[in-house]
Amino acid sequence: LVAYAPDGTQPQRVTGHIPWDVTDVDQSTDGLTVSAQINEDGSDGLHLFDGRTLQARPRPTLPPGNVQAARFHPARGELAFSLNSPQSPGQIFGLDLASGRTEPWTQPASAPGIDTSQFQPQRLIRWTSFDGRTISGWLAQPPARHRGPRPVLIDIHGGPEAQAQAGFLGRWQYIVQEMGVVHIRPNVRGSSGYGKTFLNLDNGRLREDSVKDIGALLDWIAKQPGLDASRVVVTGGSYGGYLSLASAVHFGDRLAGAIDIVGISHFVTFLESTESYRRDLRRVEYGDERDPAMRAFLDGISPLTNAHRIRKPLFVIQGRNDPRVPWTEAEQIVQRARSNGTPVWYLLAENEGHGFARKENADFLLQSVVMFLRQTMRLS
Repeated sequence: LVAYAPDGTQPQRVTGHIPWDVTDVDQSTDGLTVSAQINEDGSDGLHLFDGRTLQARPRPTLPPGNVQAARFHPARGELAFSLNSPQSPGQIFGLDLASGRTEPWTQPASAPGIDTSQFQPQRLIRWTSFDGRTISGWLAQPPARHRGPRPVLIDIHGGPEAQAQAGFLGRWQYIVQEMGVVHIRPNVRGSSGYGKTFLNLDNGRLREDSVKDIGALLDWIAKQPGLDASRVVVTGGSYGGYLSLASAVHFGDRLAGAIDIVGISHFVTFLESTESYRRDLRRVEYGDERDPAMRAFLDGISPLTNAHRIRKPLFVIQGRNDPRVPWTEAEQIVQRARSNGTPVWYLLAENEGHGFARKENADFLLQSVVMFLRQTMRLS
């Protein structure tokens, strides 16, 4: 956060002492208080600053969660903020600036029979990758009634310039609560929120370094006494779908299965068939397939080229109307993997795009994933 004065004086860095990205800012009407949301390792915290001196004020004590928005009341000394937590996707609170007291303005609602207050906070975990770099992720632990070493679902975000953050898991909570599966969402290199260097560590010819981060996570899982390294499934959507397929290629002997949701199976065919309005932007990230040397590299690392190495059960999920990752990316990996004798489940939604938005389809998707996990993880 930087303060700029129109009179031409030197801009002043307000949050230079905080090594994280500022995601949002607001100022009280009287100018006396500034609020800033700061992304601290995948969870937005709230910071307050004196509007005149720009010095940090004591941080308010808030309920656990990820601050989504914060706005000052135009006439009262009150700050409203929404909080995303494992118990609620968006609960609104009021913070009295004078007393520092917070008060809930809304209460989380859920379907009858579901007590979201029992959902456990997610834990930030860290592991060391192949080059000594520290990678982090969020782990959701099942209730204690699920005994013994637990199976693991690694859920990789898309983007790749995005970030898995602590918060409400929605439908995935069923897999954690009822099936007793540990849910891990890693932020491999290339994720946002950790600076420009980290963001660019997977660009172009560095693509498979992010796959190695998943391999290092598998090493970490194998060392945890409460986790069952023989029952690990990797999943992800879009770019996360590519990483799921790539993990099935490189770590098939260490996985029980993989779930690819609207994922890239071959970078060249993807770049040639994705909508033209986004093609040049994707070339900056993945490489320009029109260059013969880069084309050969992209072909060599693509899961479709290496589909003969995918031997564990694979579930491919796709929307036919997807403008970002065309449905042909799913078709070709399904056909190639099946031709190699790999057990492949395939779900194609005729009325969906880049992900499943319709409730009836999302419900069907969840039940299908549950069935796949029960089979591959050997769950009763």
